[in-house]
Amino acid sequence: MSEQRDRQVQQPGAGRPRDPEVDRSILQATRELLTETGYQKTTISAISRRAKVGTAAIYRRWATRESIVEDAIFGMQDVDLPTATGDLHADLLAWTRMFLDRIAEPATRSAIPGLLSAYHHHEGVYERLVGRAELPAREAMTELLASAAPERTAEATQATANAVFDLLMSATTMRGLTVGLIDAESFCARTADALTVLAESGV
Repeated sequence: MSEQRDRQVQQPGAGRPRDPEVDRSILQATRELLTETGYQKTTISAISRRAKVGTAAIYRRWATRESIVEDAIFGMQDVDLPTATGDLHADLLAWTRMFLDRIAEPATRSAIPGLLSAYHHHEGVYERLVGRAELPAREAMTELLASAAPERTAEATQATANAVFDLLMSATTMRGLTVGLIDAESFCARTADALTVLAESGV
């Protein structure tokens, strides 16, 4: 794979899309480097060497290293949220397991601290990520709790869903970054218990 190949796929004015294989190679190289060398050493140059594409091909797609890492971590992990079963505890357990698995993945554990540092210096970047990765999940959580407690007002359901989601995110993020998947089953069971109590009692 080469930059020349990428240019051939997207010629000026040709109207043809970029070679998706180049995109996949860049994102996969980013994930591999995050796992093997850490965030600081996952530079544009290192990604270019690993993916065997020119840096110009990378910059045509992403303006910054942070944007590549975001796509490599969150874009390549796009998965369907757990399907509601009608058993609230079982559903929240499935959510907890999914969130922990995603955070504890080695490339994600490497990327998140670096991204958080970058977000501190670039206004609006974190908000963009929230809109992309978090809001759809919050909406799904609200739908789940609305089905579990149809007697609640929409406002009460939204408030409870936000509280449940915040607890889920904070617990799994901290656990995934610091401990990973050690004793994951017990952690997920305890967390699902707490989430269920909160969801059923409301706020």
